[in-house]
Amino acid sequence: MSQAKVAVVIPSRYASTRFPAKPLALLCGKPLVQHVYEKAAASKADLVLVATDHEAIRDTVESFGGRAVMTAESHPSGTDRIAEAVRLVGEPVDIVVNVQGDEPLIPTSVIDELIDLMRNRPEIGMATVAVPGNRQTMTENNVKVVFDEAHFALYFSRSMIPFLRSGGVEAPVYLHWGIYAYRREVLEKFVTLPPGRLENCEKLEQLRALENGIRIYVHLSNLESIGVDTPADLAAAEKKLRETT
Repeated sequence: MSQAKVAVVIPSRYASTRFPAKPLALLCGKPLVQHVYEKAAASKADLVLVATDHEAIRDTVESFGGRAVMTAESHPSGTDRIAEAVRLVGEPVDIVVNVQGDEPLIPTSVIDELIDLMRNRPEIGMATVAVPGNRQTMTENNVKVVFDEAHFALYFSRSMIPFLRSGGVEAPVYLHWGIYAYRREVLEKFVTLPPGRLENCEKLEQLRALENGIRIYVHLSNLESIGVDTPADLAAAEKKLRETT
């Protein structure tokens, strides 16, 4: 039996509200999107693509030898964008891994762990990653996740979950990383579903899956990354990268 073919797709949008042209911002002299691409290209994936809506991002990706696909500007989420990119490429793909374009320090080993999980456990249709968080320092920009005993997500939120009520017993807090793996058929089902009320409320696309009965396995990691949402995050990522290289 042949091994499942995996594509890593990096959604990269130009018009970020908090940080316009973010994928092109320089981090230690290289565009943000290049850092993410190189982490993905070093993984076990068979194919790596950047799915973008802007010619400047496409041209930048091609300038460093990467592969980019132009997608529509109108997509409501990164998942919708990667699904179009996979369809446009037209190559046979069994598993699609969505690595957010604002995670320049995401360890390649985490991408590989997610690929291995999907290849070894065919009953999992969709998976993501979480790391231990700090209740005192997380903000609404940090997405939290709670999951059941089998590690399937119960809910994702920008609010603090679980909430520690006075007299309650402390429970671990987990920070969600914006990386997902889908079986191709699950991805295609996802993008046919309209954005749900919870997704529209929290602005978290993964809630569309939970609202429609798609279970999401939560793989735990103890490694670190820095998501870049603002120029301040970019400065923090640069400091971290210079400290570790």
